Amino acid sequence: MLRIRLRRVGSKKQPLYRMVIAENEWPRDGRFLEIVGRYNPRTNPETVEVEEARVYHWLKNGAQPTDSVAQLLKKQGTLGRYERVQKGEALEAVLVDAQTAAETARATTPRRTRPDTAVVKSKKNLKTGQKKK
Repeated sequence: MLRIRLRRVGSKKQPLYRMVIAENEWPRDGRFLEIVGRYNPRTNPETVEVEEARVYHWLKNGAQPTDSVAQLLKKQGTLGRYERVQKGEALEAVLVDAQTAAETARATTPRRTRPDTAVVKSKKNLKTGQKKK
């Protein structure tokens, strides 16, 4: 079964995710068919970029979103617009609505990367309570 799921990329303690189409049995960070979006939880507010036309294509062909991806798509309004397409509205009109919604969201909310509070300290700084000899 095809799934729309998150694939982790980025370095240690700095997660970034790609929304990918993959088989259910394939490893989380392994093989996939196509990248359909990006998710950055480290910005404030979090950044979600979705190629809606490709997501609609895969949903129409039977791909199921995971719970986390479904929450992100619902928050973006993608699943609501997909339901409009299912009811018979023109795909082009829905995609234009999606594009204008994304542009207004980008223009109204400034994006800042959160500082990492969980920076790994060196071993020298972790050893506390030792006296100099």
